[in-house]
Amino acid sequence: MRAIWKGAVSFGLVSIGVKLYAATEEKDIRFHQVHRTDGGRIRYKRVCSVCGEEVAYDDIAKGYDLGGGEMVVLTDEDFADLPLASTRAIDVHQFVPAEQVDPILYNRAYYLEPEEVAAKPYVLLRDALVASNRVAIVKVALRQKEQLATLRVRDGVLVLNTMLWPDEVREADFGFLHEDITVRRQELEMATSLIESMSGDFHAEEYTDEYRAALQRVIDAKVSGQEVVAPPEVEEAPSAAIDLMAALRASVERARAARAAGGPPPEREPVPPTPITAAKSAKKAAKATDEGEKKAPKKKAAPRKAAEEKAEKEPAKAAPKKAAPRARRTA
Repeated sequence: MRAIWKGAVSFGLVSIGVKLYAATEEKDIRFHQVHRTDGGRIRYKRVCSVCGEEVAYDDIAKGYDLGGGEMVVLTDEDFADLPLASTRAIDVHQFVPAEQVDPILYNRAYYLEPEEVAAKPYVLLRDALVASNRVAIVKVALRQKEQLATLRVRDGVLVLNTMLWPDEVREADFGFLHEDITVRRQELEMATSLIESMSGDFHAEEYTDEYRAALQRVIDAKVSGQEVVAPPEVEEAPSAAIDLMAALRASVERARAARAAGGPPPEREPVPPTPITAAKSAKKAAKATDEGEKKAPKKKAAPRKAAEEKAEKEPAKAAPKKAAPRARRTA
């Protein structure tokens, strides 16, 4: 790994020289935009909207739009003069319980490696954080931007997690929050039972990016000239539950059966219809029956019944009389 930042962790009168490394990397399969007919790469030019000329990177500055066509241009010198005390320091402001930091605030993660002469104070801070079960709230300037962050311990290494500022988190304001929705006690108990039947310890290595793996197989098949075979379609869950209790009960039974078999629920395999789908089918069938009864004329019911009673009394004579007129109409 290559260090992307060098500085020092500063708390009190203690200073720990560290190097910063990206702790994560995206594994997405990247594509280029190409011409569909010949596969040629699509190139984009940096063209000025005023003079129409192509602009080199060295001549590009940052502009703040004031509106109405006015633009304030800022150069690298303008940013260099900003009073950022945390330019080369990770300044510790406070130590707080880890559970008080809302995970929604976390952004990116970085490893901190100590300089050779700073190994002992580094280990001291690491062990103190573990013993106190707290994280450090810090400020640091990365890429010409001051950021709020935390210092915590993972696998014996200090990890810097940059955070969003509080005003960057949107408020969750949705209509259902203002509705009076009542959950029955039986439904809550069944949902709790489902959670208990699916509970366990989290092991990140058990989860894989199935979409990326399938996409890689498609690419490999294209390269080798093989036929691309589409994966089997997964049965989608119904959008709205007709019988919530039946669905919860079936889910609990399914989760318990999967746990008894020693594996996770077969989420990716087609499954037989659940009580929800069965209830939906029953509802559709009942609706179709009702509509058929409504369309059928009621005044014909009486003659049909009379004809059936007459046929029961005179079975031998009824058959030939009905057959003859039918034959004449056909001719």
